[in-house]
Amino acid sequence: MSVRPYRDIHRRQSRQIMVGSIPVGGDAPISVQTMTNTLTSDARATLNQIAAARDAGADIVRVSCPDEASTAAMPTICREAGVPIVADIHFHYKRALEAADAGAACLRINPGNIGSADRVKEVVSAAKANGCSMRIGVNAGSLEKHLLEKYGEPVPEALVESALDHARILEDHDFFDFKISVKASDVFLAVAAYHGLADACDYPLHLGITEAGGLRGGTVKSSIGIGSLLWAGIGDTIRVSLSADPVEEVKVGFDILKSLGLRHRGVRIVSCPSCARQAFPVIRTVEVLEERLAHISTPLSLSIIGCVVNGPGEARETDIGITGGGNGNHMVYLSGLTDHKITDEGLVDHVVELVEAKAAEIEAQTEAANAAAPGTNAQQA
Repeated sequence: MSVRPYRDIHRRQSRQIMVGSIPVGGDAPISVQTMTNTLTSDARATLNQIAAARDAGADIVRVSCPDEASTAAMPTICREAGVPIVADIHFHYKRALEAADAGAACLRINPGNIGSADRVKEVVSAAKANGCSMRIGVNAGSLEKHLLEKYGEPVPEALVESALDHARILEDHDFFDFKISVKASDVFLAVAAYHGLADACDYPLHLGITEAGGLRGGTVKSSIGIGSLLWAGIGDTIRVSLSADPVEEVKVGFDILKSLGLRHRGVRIVSCPSCARQAFPVIRTVEVLEERLAHISTPLSLSIIGCVVNGPGEARETDIGITGGGNGNHMVYLSGLTDHKITDEGLVDHVVELVEAKAAEIEAQTEAANAAAPGTNAQQA
């Protein structure tokens, strides 16, 4: 039993599917996705953006396939991406066939939108032949006309009914390797729909607050919506939808997971907002450290506190801690214990060196543990 039961999150039990090499659902780590905003037909520009997202930690990347030029570029993209690629398909079933043959790991599609039963059958056959999974992607902004007439407006029940209708089509074709999303730009609508869907099926769920907005507003909105669902144990993979660089979506996604203790990547910085008690410029120090520690993917914690009021207590809970002291003498804590003092001069450089050394130590320990226990899940925890 956890010594801190108030932190326990009991994840909903879902079936597991594979998106390329990434398991989604079941007991797999919650994966982080993003989507490119380049022209998919420009394979080199798209691959450059995928590489940046991959370096930031993205597990899965989605690309839009609206035309033949886009799917023509997919073989190169899928071969060189280094992460599983999801092909975003809407009404053109042939694009789904082409993307599956080109190496896409997953097709984002609504079966009811692509026409006749024969067309759906072709897409399912192509997915099976190529080992593709699928995502049913319901969006409040594009609900079917008959559901809008039935409910009068997008409501949680309408989103859930749409998702289950699409799921039934795939089930009728003996296809079950899919995940589902019920996104909306309204946080209340999206969260209620996901709760309803979680109760109605055991398929893995892809979380997102669609069209959330710009970097700051969209981050807040997504954190509230996605965070509340994850806290309730709902969700197997997430995408933070921002009008911003896809790398920012990945960063925010991991920050949400880190805040809930669900996944850890990179340095988690605990820092004070600063006040007249600060013994060094906390805000600027944290800004510089965030930039200089961005290359660290190993999970560890760092506290940067400007004075001795809360500094020692926070330092006890982090791998490395700095507490501001009088006369420019600041205390350095390692593994929660006081270790040595440092002056203002070279403070940032010293912290970077400590973090890099700690990261190397953790990596070595992890490699040794993995070597002793072969067959463990290779996806970053």
